[in-house]
Amino acid sequence: MTRAPDPTAPDMIAGLPVLFVMAAEAEYGPTLRARIRPLMTGVGPVEAAVELTAALAALTVRPRLVVSLGSAGSARLAQGQVYQVGAVAWRDMDASALGFPRGCTPFLDLPRVIDIPHRIPGLPVASLSTGADIVSGPAYTAIAEDMVDMETFAHLRAAQRFRVPLIGLRGISDGAEALEGLADWTRHLQLIDGRLAAAIDLLEAALARRDPALALGA
Repeated sequence: MTRAPDPTAPDMIAGLPVLFVMAAEAEYGPTLRARIRPLMTGVGPVEAAVELTAALAALTVRPRLVVSLGSAGSARLAQGQVYQVGAVAWRDMDASALGFPRGCTPFLDLPRVIDIPHRIPGLPVASLSTGADIVSGPAYTAIAEDMVDMETFAHLRAAQRFRVPLIGLRGISDGAEALEGLADWTRHLQLIDGRLAAAIDLLEAALARRDPALALGA
């Protein structure tokens, strides 16, 4: 594993260029810092889409894979555990007044939930809902997916625009109880840092053996 000297350039993982993407410095702990140098896109789907699109357009070396990683909330998954994203939805989109299914962007041929087929063997899989709001307490009851974040769907759409596959990795930072402040989000970030780093080690091993579960093609 070779860390990129330029934070906008891909890291080299098992001989392949991989662009790691995160939202906030608070999620980028010491264990991850020893392994990767991610592109920081900022918080929320707008910043995530703008910054990743700009980076992919400017890169001289096109990554073979984008990895979106960070924290997520969940009222049903284990706090502190890391999950890979099996499918992702965009909870902000609601054009139902015009007859479109909620969660589907009008005139765009995409389902409400987009499958992410690329798998890292040995990591549990969960579904994800991306949106611009912080979900807390009873708000989880309106969301069908297992966990919530604010960037992965946007990262996926930017990666799709450049025909680059994406893997999502999320550590559960909160959701067991209603949030009462910033400390409720940051409490488990150190634990998640180590577990995300372990997930990257699994990714490196899978890339090194060209594991077919990654479904990256030739």
